[in-house]
Amino acid sequence: MKLTIELVPKSSWGNNLRSEANLSKEAWDKLRKSSYKKAGYRCEVCKGQGPKWPVECHEIWDYDDDKGVQTLKGLVSLCPICHKAKHLGRTLSVEPEEIKTEVLLKIMDLNSFTEEQLEEYIISVFDKWQERSSKSWALDLTWLEGVL
Repeated sequence: MKLTIELVPKSSWGNNLRSEANLSKEAWDKLRKSSYKKAGYRCEVCKGQGPKWPVECHEIWDYDDDKGVQTLKGLVSLCPICHKAKHLGRTLSVEPEEIKTEVLLKIMDLNSFTEEQLEEYIISVFDKWQERSSKSWALDLTWLEGVL
């Protein structure tokens, strides 16, 4: 699958590198700008760019459901629409209809989904989100040690 949806468990909302690792604005800027440069200022999923700024930085998290550990695996540069797809729950709750439609069509296109397949995928992602949101997560930020 090219473009996946990565919903952050409700119990982890607000957790990000800036808040949890006490990164300064300068350190965060260094990390995200390094990610942009590495990606050639293009989306690492669709190779596109946004109209206002080329790409945005997205944190890649892995979830160990058995141990309750949320592990930072890295950063990826995404165009704004692919980034909105990653955070589809937020997108569906705050974005205007035309943006929601654009995001859903992009998920369908990049993954060669039919409407039915997209619906099944979204249901499965939200089911996993519901399950993960019922527990607290310990954060593993050791990835940062190799890049700061």
